Amino acid sequence: MDRETMQYRTVLQELKTRAEPDAPKVIEGYFAVFGSETELWEGAYEEIAPEAFDNALGDDVRALINHDTTLVLGRTKASTLELTADSHGLFARIIINEKDTDAMNLYERVQRGDVNQCSFGFDILREETEWREDGSVKWIIREVKLYEVSVCTFPAYRDTEVQARSAEYEEMKKRKLEIWKQKQKARIKNGTESINAE
Repeated sequence: MDRETMQYRTVLQELKTRAEPDAPKVIEGYFAVFGSETELWEGAYEEIAPEAFDNALGDDVRALINHDTTLVLGRTKASTLELTADSHGLFARIIINEKDTDAMNLYERVQRGDVNQCSFGFDILREETEWREDGSVKWIIREVKLYEVSVCTFPAYRDTEVQARSAEYEEMKKRKLEIWKQKQKARIKNGTESINAE
């Protein structure tokens, strides 16, 4: 998989708003869920390991609207975005700037339930590939570099991510087949040498 291209993943858990007297308005929720298997296509799955964000929480991460870098809702460096990882996943709390019309409009849309899902942008630093007996494959993402979390209207795996995973899968299948062929040739050769030795 192209590690130079930022990846995006979706979470289908609803975001919530919170507004208390004398406290800032916030949008909060889980932007990543651990141990939840996502089907990319039939026979191909992906899962985020609980330790995936352990080294990423100290990074300078932005909260965006629909992955648009011109629509910044918050930032960890400015303490307007708070990120924590627990046993369930990556939890984000975005403090809304009430003087920002884009942020306030989004806050109202989330409050009404018109916009309620999220996604995150990252690079894969470490992952494992698990080939199953039924022929399916699963990638377990073990470590990421996190760049952003986004509140999204239509969160979904982007076609580019699925295509990249699919290309990686095909390449891995070819390599596995090549290794199998080499082992078979070696077995046959060793068997022939044993017969000739007799």
